[in-house]
Amino acid sequence: MGLIYKLAQILEESRAEYLQSKAEIYSEVACFGHTQQDKRNLLAYGNNLQWMNYLKDHLGMEGNLQLIYVDPPFYSKADYFMSVKIESEKLEEDFKIKQTVYTDTWNKGIEDYLKMIAVRLFVMRDLLSDEGCVWIHLDWHVAHYVKLLMDEIFGENNFVNEIIWTYKSGGTSNRRFSRKHDTLLFYSKTDRYYFNPQKEKSYNRGFKPYRFKGVTEYEDEQGWYTMVNMKDVWQIDMVGRTSAERTGYATQKPELLLSRILESCTREGDLCADFFGGSGTLAAAASRMNRRWISCDIGLSSIANIQKRLLSNEMDFSFFIQDNECFENPDGEIEVKFQSCTDDMVASLELTLLHYQPSEKWLEALTPKDKTLIEAILKEDSMSLIEFWSVDTQYNGKVHQPQEIIFKTKGCLERKVVIHDTAGVIHIICVDVFGNRVAKTING
Repeated sequence: MGLIYKLAQILEESRAEYLQSKAEIYSEVACFGHTQQDKRNLLAYGNNLQWMNYLKDHLGMEGNLQLIYVDPPFYSKADYFMSVKIESEKLEEDFKIKQTVYTDTWNKGIEDYLKMIAVRLFVMRDLLSDEGCVWIHLDWHVAHYVKLLMDEIFGENNFVNEIIWTYKSGGTSNRRFSRKHDTLLFYSKTDRYYFNPQKEKSYNRGFKPYRFKGVTEYEDEQGWYTMVNMKDVWQIDMVGRTSAERTGYATQKPELLLSRILESCTREGDLCADFFGGSGTLAAAASRMNRRWISCDIGLSSIANIQKRLLSNEMDFSFFIQDNECFENPDGEIEVKFQSCTDDMVASLELTLLHYQPSEKWLEALTPKDKTLIEAILKEDSMSLIEFWSVDTQYNGKVHQPQEIIFKTKGCLERKVVIHDTAGVIHIICVDVFGNRVAKTING
């Protein structure tokens, strides 16, 4: 039986799972910045279905989201990797280790994939406001099947656009035309959705002026053009290898793409969300455009990438994890030296990171070759594995609110920090290049 005949069953099974799905309890473990509680951005590590239900059932966000953009796996039947670079002046050479970012193989088949998507679409519909809309980013593998599911879940009358994002990157073949586009399905929740039409240049034939009465024309270095409502085919370059916004995440999307969506469907102050956070592009673009955002991912490397991307650009957010998630390395350890000092005539404390030891469980999961390499690096310069670290000098025992955040830049990590306020409990968090997190608490 072909898949088209199974879609009704997939939809009903997904609906039943949606009705039975429940929220897991999430806890706030870190707060970066000073945004008031009802205006804060939220980043979560964990299962996105449970996180969405937590937003709905515990944070009262049903009907509050103006925009949901999701970039899920594409059912490509492939694994995606990122190359983690480890460099240090103490090491004779730089090293690269390939790390799995996410798996898109779906051993149970396409039915299982479509159920995963459909269940989450039901919850997304609950979270959207009546003026809100949802965008789902796919490609040729399953866009046609997901559109049928969205017609049923959101209503075929609430279909707004199929946006074609075309780019120059990608593979070629002598057996077919080159596949150089993705598909974004754009649906509203009701017919009262907010939309701000965008304009684009439309060049005249021959790039010459028409001089039509009542038509405003413009000229640039290419020739004469008019401004028209934007079409549903968008030419936007992929994130280049040397781009300043590049994070190294395997399937990173350009901020220009997300900015266009945000400009079209949200206003300043609106709340938007991405439940497959990936490299954090929606969160970064929304922050720059004064939109509030919610994001989530289940990958450690993804969460670490998002945090670094946002923090290095001084973007505020609160960070949540599931209570039942073993987020910190259970047997990882960071060794710290404390030394009293005087800084600007004030009695202070100098903290120095000495040694990092990741979880033994994580080490055992590596390939023998990678484990041998990591063990050698740990022996020579373990701190070369740390990507960034932060210090909270007034830790309340629950939420890490750092006064100091130190990032690795150009392969170098500052390993010392001077603390002036030493009366409280000191809490240190280190995140390594693979996304592993280890914490240390010291009574002041």
